[in-house]
Amino acid sequence: MKSFTQLTALVAPLDRVNVDTDAIIPKQFLKSIKRSGFGPNAFDEWRYLDHGEPGIDNSKRPLNPDFSLNQPRYQGAQILLTRKNFGCGSSREHAPWALDDYGFRAVIAPSFADIFFNNCYKNGLLPIVLTEDQVEQLFQEVYAAEGYQLSIDLEKQTVTTPSGATFAFDITEHRKHCLLNGLDEIGLTLQHADDIKTFEAQRRQSQPWLFNG
Repeated sequence: MKSFTQLTALVAPLDRVNVDTDAIIPKQFLKSIKRSGFGPNAFDEWRYLDHGEPGIDNSKRPLNPDFSLNQPRYQGAQILLTRKNFGCGSSREHAPWALDDYGFRAVIAPSFADIFFNNCYKNGLLPIVLTEDQVEQLFQEVYAAEGYQLSIDLEKQTVTTPSGATFAFDITEHRKHCLLNGLDEIGLTLQHADDIKTFEAQRRQSQPWLFNG
């Protein structure tokens, strides 16, 4: 898993509430358990003017010019700014996979659906909860200034605007440790690989009948 320490990046606005996981990555694309390859179909139904299916060449599909992420000023954005209850709906882990594969490293919103929120941390994507007033301020600033960037410092747990205003956000120490060090659940387990091997060797000696056949 990629680590997350500090990030200064372009912000893209998605000015919608209750964005569900089927909007983030529609169900017809959930045919792989690999974590890559979902970015071209992130927000597929809003992003394109036609109906997407697996195997279609997305480069030849007509883009929806009214969808914010298609606008030239937001190309290359790594921070997604959105509204409350982001990631609601089904529990598909493909949703953070799609956002990560699109290029986002962080999502800022007033609230997130619980399962999506947890899945973000498991995949190196930082979900940041700010107040509705703070998010509204950021939306206004993003719309007013092309090339608008935010600076995120995970160690300090801050989001800083170009004017120098700083917003603090909460994160548990465990999640913070995992993101700073790029550790998912498998990575955490592998930190104890030597102890696991020792235990398995001792068990094989003390209870050999478990390993016969």
